[in-house]
Amino acid sequence: MTDVIDCPFCEPQERVLKDNASAQVMLSDPRKVPGHLLVMPKRHVEKPWDMTEQEVQDVFELIFFVERRLIGQLGDGCDIRQAYRPFLHQDALKVNHLTFHVIPRTKDDYLYSVAERYEQDLFAELDDLEREAVIKLLK
Repeated sequence: MTDVIDCPFCEPQERVLKDNASAQVMLSDPRKVPGHLLVMPKRHVEKPWDMTEQEVQDVFELIFFVERRLIGQLGDGCDIRQAYRPFLHQDALKVNHLTFHVIPRTKDDYLYSVAERYEQDLFAELDDLEREAVIKLLK
């Protein structure tokens, strides 16, 4: 673990909107769209695979809870995102505490209009060599 002392999510006080035994929810600040939430273990965890079974259960219980509340109110659907990027240093946009982003989405929303509409060109066809390499890796 790194930067535990400077972790804003380990002692979030009034930022927590909802919690359960081992997970918590707070608004993302900065955010990508209105209603962008962060769901995370209360314990300082950096790698997804370091969560306990209880933490996994509690995190996803809260993800599903907030997703159901957001859909139809702040969006027509949701993206659930989690990124493990130890190669980036902690800063205002990247904190070394495992977070799952729950992002309300609508057709042609702000996130789509400024970024994702350009992503079509990023996708490449999956070739047999890559397919076989990944299958072998996962066996």
